[in-house]
Amino acid sequence: MPSRVAIVGAGYSDFRSTTPGLSYKEMMFEAASRAYADAGVSPRRDVQSFVTATEDYWEGTSIVDEYVPDQLGAVLKPTHTIGGDGIQAMLATAMQIEAGLFDLAVVEAHSKASNVRYPERIVSFGFDPIWNRPLGVHPDFVAGLEMRRFLAESGNTAEHCAGVVVKNRRNALKNPLASYPAILSVEDVLAAPRWADPLGRLDRAQYADGCVVLVLASAARAAGMRSAPVWIRGGAWMTETASLETRDWARATYAKLCADRLYHDAGISQPERQIDVAEVDDTFSFKELQHLEALRLSRPGESGHLLASGVFDLGGELPINPSGGSLGQGNMLEANGLRRVLEIIWQLRGEAGQHQVPGARRGLAMSWRGIPTTTCAAVILEGGE
Repeated sequence: MPSRVAIVGAGYSDFRSTTPGLSYKEMMFEAASRAYADAGVSPRRDVQSFVTATEDYWEGTSIVDEYVPDQLGAVLKPTHTIGGDGIQAMLATAMQIEAGLFDLAVVEAHSKASNVRYPERIVSFGFDPIWNRPLGVHPDFVAGLEMRRFLAESGNTAEHCAGVVVKNRRNALKNPLASYPAILSVEDVLAAPRWADPLGRLDRAQYADGCVVLVLASAARAAGMRSAPVWIRGGAWMTETASLETRDWARATYAKLCADRLYHDAGISQPERQIDVAEVDDTFSFKELQHLEALRLSRPGESGHLLASGVFDLGGELPINPSGGSLGQGNMLEANGLRRVLEIIWQLRGEAGQHQVPGARRGLAMSWRGIPTTTCAAVILEGGE
């Protein structure tokens, strides 16, 4: 980025598979309170702009951003809504600071997925209304077809995909925020009922609730903040075609295009060597492998073999999803991106606890917005002064 923007405060509400005793407003208030305490700021006195990532269809309320200001402390303050992933919203917030409009701003994203009785119906509404939606099938059939094509063309295997599930849910055992920790074997994953063959039920992340709030500041404002700043070194997002008829079924072209722009922005030439830890989308097990190849953290066709050799393990050469990812923590809808950013912040601060990557100085967080989209957002973060 042309001038430096820092994350100076981070807060969250607990990530849980279901939260019947909490509203999304209560979760947001808890996350915001923690973020403001972390940064040592007052929302009413210090924060100049508020950005939220939210989608009316998931909320079940039209123009849901009207119900955001109270719990963020944003009443009568500039409030901006991004109808997309949390990383997209964070980069929009950073651009406000880059443009000189503000020097302290807040971004929020949340999930109350447990309130949604039929999430597949909402996802299906994103399909083309003439050619695709009338098929009336579960939208995850797209993931099954993409997985089959990816495995056939890349040379990765279903066993490798099962290894992603085993790794991420094992990592989740060390993360107190994870909703779906488990000790599994590759055989367990392969023996699970098929969801959309070759995609099995355990290859698919289950939903979770939670909220993340981050405080961003200009370089000048970041000096002297309560918490050590984590710097945004580069960011990008990219949307390829969402049409099923014209998409690339074997490769995550959207992630490759996003990575090209991201690395140029951050001055990264050898990502597999210059990045210490990464949180990448694993909504489906094969997507982690596909995204690693698109992000150039693995050569084409080699991600499964690197996974099997332990390179991506916690303690390996390049830990991937040490938090447990979505398979271990849960699919948090538009909050997936900020949840991954939060993990990288903790890694760079040395605050990740039992799943800390020793010596992590530079991390990548990447999110895919899910079926049927081809939208990727990613950011490079660095610790230190």
